[in-house]
Amino acid sequence: MNVAAAVDAGAQPVATLPGVGPALAALLHRLGLERVQDLWFHLPLRYEDRTRITAIADLRPGQSAQVVGTVEAVERGFRYRPQLKVAIADDSRQTLQLRFFHFNRAQAEQLAPGARLLCFGEVRHASQGLEMVHPQYRRLGAGEAVAVEDSLAPVYPATEGLGPKRLASVIAKALALLPPESALELIPRELCAAHGLASLREALLTVHRPPPDVRLDLLLHGRHPAQQRLAFEELLTQHLSLKRMRAAVQRRRAPRLAVDGALRRQLIASLPFALTAAQRRVDAEVRRDLAQASPMLRLVQGDVGSGKTVVAALAALAAVESGCQVALMAPTELLAEQHLRNFRHWLTPLGVEVEWLAGKQQGKARQAALRRVAEGAAVTVGTHALMQEGVEFARLGLVIVDEQHRFGVQQRLALHDKGADRARGEVPHQLVLTATPIPRTLAMSAYADLDVSAIDELPPGRTPVQTVAVSSARRGEVIERIRVACAEGRQVYWVCTLIEESEQLRAQAAEVAHAELSAALADCKVGLIHGRLKPKDKQAVMDAFKAGELAVLVATTVIEVGVDVPNASLMVIENSERLGLAQLHQLRGRVGRGAVASNCVLLYQPPLGQLARERLAVMRETSDGFRIAEKDLELRGPGEVLGTRQTGQLSFRIADLARDAHLLPAVQQVGERLLVAHPHEADRLIARWIGGAARYARA
Repeated sequence: MNVAAAVDAGAQPVATLPGVGPALAALLHRLGLERVQDLWFHLPLRYEDRTRITAIADLRPGQSAQVVGTVEAVERGFRYRPQLKVAIADDSRQTLQLRFFHFNRAQAEQLAPGARLLCFGEVRHASQGLEMVHPQYRRLGAGEAVAVEDSLAPVYPATEGLGPKRLASVIAKALALLPPESALELIPRELCAAHGLASLREALLTVHRPPPDVRLDLLLHGRHPAQQRLAFEELLTQHLSLKRMRAAVQRRRAPRLAVDGALRRQLIASLPFALTAAQRRVDAEVRRDLAQASPMLRLVQGDVGSGKTVVAALAALAAVESGCQVALMAPTELLAEQHLRNFRHWLTPLGVEVEWLAGKQQGKARQAALRRVAEGAAVTVGTHALMQEGVEFARLGLVIVDEQHRFGVQQRLALHDKGADRARGEVPHQLVLTATPIPRTLAMSAYADLDVSAIDELPPGRTPVQTVAVSSARRGEVIERIRVACAEGRQVYWVCTLIEESEQLRAQAAEVAHAELSAALADCKVGLIHGRLKPKDKQAVMDAFKAGELAVLVATTVIEVGVDVPNASLMVIENSERLGLAQLHQLRGRVGRGAVASNCVLLYQPPLGQLARERLAVMRETSDGFRIAEKDLELRGPGEVLGTRQTGQLSFRIADLARDAHLLPAVQQVGERLLVAHPHEADRLIARWIGGAARYARA
C-alpha cells in the first residue's frame, strides 16, 4: 500500500472494513468510532495475559490467569439461585472450581467429566479452595495442543451489543491498514527528536499488541514509553484546541470599558475595609484587559474568603459605566442568591439596578425579569437559567462565571454567544472566578484558553481554623463541645453528607441529625437547611442563622460556597471520609471569618481507608488552598478536582494530568511551535483526537 492510499484508508468510514455491516457500524458510531483512524486511537482499558499457562498450584487470589484442566466433577445446585460448579484439575494435582450462575443445558452438558478446558478468569477465595466465577473458556479437542497468544490481549472500552472480543477483532482489521510512520506522524520530525518522542506507529502497535516481554507494571500504570508517547499527543491536541478557541474568540471585538469611572471610586470609598495588595494586583490585571478592544478571558482563583467578589463587582461597574450589561452566573441558587445580596448591597446605593433570574422563576415574575433584562437591566445575577433560549440582553458587555469548574467550556461559551453588540460584531468580556485553587499543572492544560490570576492573600483579621479528626464513637463529646460554644454566644455548622447522589437521602440524613441535636441541645435553637427546601424557605433559614436567631445550623453540602456568617466559629463535618479535599476545604471555609478562633471537627466512621487517612491528615496539617489543591490532584485525579461537569473537556483516552504533568512544559513548547510554523498539522491533530467536537471552529 502506498503512502497516499494508507492515509486515505484512515479517513474512510468504518463500514469499509471487511465484516463491518450497517448494524456493527451503528454500534461503533455509538462509541464515537466513525473512521478507520478512530479505531487506531481507541486504546485498551487493560490487558489480559494469555501468553502462558499457569499451573493451578501456582494460582494466587486476585490474579487473572489462564489454566488448562480436566473436568473431574460437576454439581448443579438450585439453593437460592441456580448455579453450576465444575471442578477441574491439572498435572499439578491441584483442583480449581469454576462457578457459573448463568448457564443453559447445552453448556452444562459440554462441561461433563473428562472434558479438557482452556480457561481464563480472575482467581478468588471460596469456601472449598480457589475458584473462578464465569471464566472465559474453550473446550479442547482430544489431543489438541494448547496454543497461547504471542502478545497480551487488549480489553477495549465497549458498548451494549458490542463485546470487547468483537471490538478487538474490528480494531485488528483497522490496524492492518496502519500507514508507515512518514504518513502517520503529524508532529514534525525535528520537534519529535528535540523532545525525545518515540515513533507514533510503534507506540500504537505496542499499546494494541504488547509483546510478552513488555514491562507489565509500566503498562498497567500508564507509564510505558509507548503510552507516554500517545499521552503526549493527546495533551498536545487539547492544548492546541483550547489555544485555537482562545484565538478565535480574541479575533472578535469587545467593548472598551471605562475602568476608572466615578462608580468604581464610589464603591471603593464605601467599603468598610481596604483592598488587600493581592486584590489590587488582580484588579489591575482585570482593568488592563477590560480596556482592550479584544475580549478578556481571565480566570481569577483565590482561596475561600480572599475577596474575589469585590474584584468582580469593580469589573461590573466598569461595564455599567460604559453602557453595557453584566451577567453573573453561579452553579447553585444558594450561591447565586449570596451574590445577589452582595451586589445589591454594594451597587443599589450607587443607583445600579441588579436583576435576578433563576430556573425556578415561573409565570409573570419570570416574564417581567426577562423583559427588564432585554430592556437593559444593568446587572443580572442568576444560575444556568441565564444561558437558556429566550434570555436576551440589550448589550451584554461582561460575563462573570463563578465556580467555573462546575460548568463546562460549552456552558461558558453559551453566555458568550449572546453577544455584546451583534450589529458591531462585539462579544462580551469574560471573568471566571473559582474558590477552588487549581494546581499550576492542571491550569496549564485545563485552562489554556484563559489568563490566570491568583488572589493569594487573605484579608487581615482572619483567624486560622484549627482542624481535628474525631471518630464517630466520640460523637457525644462533639455535641458537648457544641453546647459550650453556644453558651459562649458562638454559632455552629453541622454538615451531613451521604455517598449516594440522591438529594432526598441527603435531606433525610440532615433531618435525622437535626432531630438528634434538637433533643440533645434543648437550650440551643437548631435550624435545618437542605437542597429540597424551597428557595424562600432556604433563605429564611439562612437569614435567621445570619441574624443569630439560630445557634446551630444542620445542613447538607448546599452551604459549601457563598455563605458568610462571621459569628460561626465551629464546623462539624459528619462522614468526612466520604468527601474530597477540595470540598472539605470549602466547607471549612465557612468558619474563621471573624476575629474569634475557629475550629473544624472532621467526624469519621472507622475504619479509614488509606485514601481517607491521607485526606484527613492534609486537612489537619494545612489551610493553604493551593497546597490542598495539589494534593487533591495527586489523590483523586483531574476529573474530580475540576468537577464532573468539567470532565467532558478532560475525557482523555490515555492521558492523566496528575500522572503526566511532567509532559506539560514540552507540550506547551511543541504547541506554540505548531501553531506558528505548522498550523496545518495542528488542524490534523485536532481532527484526529477530537474530530467535529472542536468548539473553537464555531467560537
